[in-house]
Amino acid sequence: MAEYSHHGWVYFNDSFYYISAWGNSWQDSREDCLQRGADLVIINSKEEQEFMRQFKKHVWIGLTDRETEGVWEWVDGTPLTTSYWDANEPNSHEGIDEDCGEIKLHYDDENNWNDVSCTVQNIWICEKKFTLTQ
Repeated sequence: MAEYSHHGWVYFNDSFYYISAWGNSWQDSREDCLQRGADLVIINSKEEQEFMRQFKKHVWIGLTDRETEGVWEWVDGTPLTTSYWDANEPNSHEGIDEDCGEIKLHYDDENNWNDVSCTVQNIWICEKKFTLTQ
């Protein structure tokens, strides 16, 4: 569970994470991550969800149902198996197409994911898998 920072990247559990300083749409956020040799964060463990909550930010994560409405997938194409949706989420609120996943400001709650319009301007977290070898 080592954690340290290097040039804006934070290392935790075999991944480096980059937290943006400004907001952008989900797609533009993803493009930024890809240019950094990373992708939007994929949260696939309770430990990683806890790690994300410590930033106490409203952020994009690499989760979308743009391909097939109601079928949530991570940016690497893997299906959503463990989720941390807030109560009554995802819901495409008031008929608005909400195809992108974010962590809401309810960071005190373990279940704090929300679906929202992909055009919302959020900060984002990139993840780059990296295993330190001996």
